[in-house]
Amino acid sequence: MPGKPPAPSSAPRRRAQPEPAPIAAEGTALRRVRPAAAPVGAGIRCFELDCGAQLAAELLPERDTVALIFRMLSGAADDPARLAGMSCILERTLSKGTRNHSGRAIADAFDRLGAQWTTVSGRQSTVLRIICLPEFVRACTELAAELLTRPSFPADALRVNVDHALLDLKHMQDDPQDVVRLMIQRLALGPVYGRHVGGAPATLPRITRAAVLDHWRNHYSAGRLQISAAGPLDADVLARDCERLFSRFGDADRAGRERVAATFSPRQAHRSKRLKQQYIAMVLPGVERGDPREPAEQVLLGVLSGGMSGRLFTEVREKQGLVYWVGAWNENPRGCGVIHLGASTTPERCRTTHDTLLRELRRVGEDLTAEETHRAQNQLIAQMHTESDLTRARAANLSDDLFHFDAPIGAEARIEALRSVTRDQVLARARELDLSRLCTATIGPTRL
Repeated sequence: MPGKPPAPSSAPRRRAQPEPAPIAAEGTALRRVRPAAAPVGAGIRCFELDCGAQLAAELLPERDTVALIFRMLSGAADDPARLAGMSCILERTLSKGTRNHSGRAIADAFDRLGAQWTTVSGRQSTVLRIICLPEFVRACTELAAELLTRPSFPADALRVNVDHALLDLKHMQDDPQDVVRLMIQRLALGPVYGRHVGGAPATLPRITRAAVLDHWRNHYSAGRLQISAAGPLDADVLARDCERLFSRFGDADRAGRERVAATFSPRQAHRSKRLKQQYIAMVLPGVERGDPREPAEQVLLGVLSGGMSGRLFTEVREKQGLVYWVGAWNENPRGCGVIHLGASTTPERCRTTHDTLLRELRRVGEDLTAEETHRAQNQLIAQMHTESDLTRARAANLSDDLFHFDAPIGAEARIEALRSVTRDQVLARARELDLSRLCTATIGPTRL
């Protein structure tokens, strides 16, 4: 697997330009880069554009649609503490108008092209996703560039988005699973990377248009932009269009590639609430993307929570009837890994459920069978092949590769890594789980 992404540049930034760059000549030189550390599937092209943006495209001539993902490496972790929620409000307001078009005009333009599109803000990045017909790739790319490089951030739309974000926070309090998820993220990832993307009631009202505009100027640039595409497209044409459209979009030096230093404070957090159910969330350190142990960890989680044959479902729900729901999964911020376990049970069974989850974590490192290993492998490989049938999933996988490695890996390499996992490797990964750094959060009537 490729090594760690390079550290962000310390060179001074150039502020985003107020107008788009002039159209470059068709012969603009592009540096095609293929990662040397891992094979890339046939049909995948990678470009490092002179403007600073990265582009990875998978050519799928048999498909009917093209999926485009524009990923800006700026998210909630970049928000000033007193303006938490800034990245979320910025993302929601990007589509409400540009220097040339109103928000309504932009929506109408996408509709005329028959394109599906959405924006999403996250912990370390903000994403614009588009699905369109092949003949409209150029037009959709131009619309995406207009949203990212020339937003107007109308003040009235911004205030509405702040109000909506405040309502979202109120509604979230009615969902115990969302609340316990935020509690456990804070324990695992700390006050910056573990903060809620949607902000806080005290910080959202402070966000002004001037603050959003300043944040956009300082955190949106071509050097932070990663573009992925999949479908029946011409990669060279797309690369030239992106070079032209983003050629003077802020600083070309790479930035926004900081790594998360997870804390995993080994303690418990509880929120008392009068509920008929008790919600339990547990996290412990996992491995980061690209770690040689990553495929074994994926298989381990498949053994624990791979459908109705998974150990947690079988042992905790079916045999003992302790829970309504139980599961295990992992999460990979850039630079670290997090293993999650979750369950919903009754207040009376909270302690028993917690102890049973820990017991199953330990037991899998003692009596894992070859049959369980192969079953989990087959489920994971089948899932990857199923996802590969979706053009948007192929583009999303490329986007994740760029996010973690600054280079495409390709589905074939991931599948082959899963195929090569042995029972002994999964046993070794299970035995090295660091339960001394386990964090637990609960919400409901009962404290552990």
